Amino acid sequence: MRKRNVLPQICLSDQQKEKLREEIRAFYLDERGEEIEIIEQMQLLELFAQKLAPFVYNQALDDAKKWYARMMDNLDADYYALYKNEN
Repeated sequence: MRKRNVLPQICLSDQQKEKLREEIRAFYLDERGEEIEIIEQMQLLELFAQKLAPFVYNQALDDAKKWYARMMDNLDADYYALYKNEN
């Protein structure tokens, strides 16, 4: 069996883990009509935290950078709008 690369894992509080575990349980019950046990719930949560979270995190950084760049463009326009007519 091949060993998978482990990406850096995000840190979640116990409350966050519990809420997400419950979301996974509810998803399986609603979508598949299956009840999965707590061990499977936690394994799925760990898988998502290891594999999906870095992609979501990086996308959030990219989105924040685009937003910040737009705000900086607006700052330039707002700055020059404050200039007084020198006539």
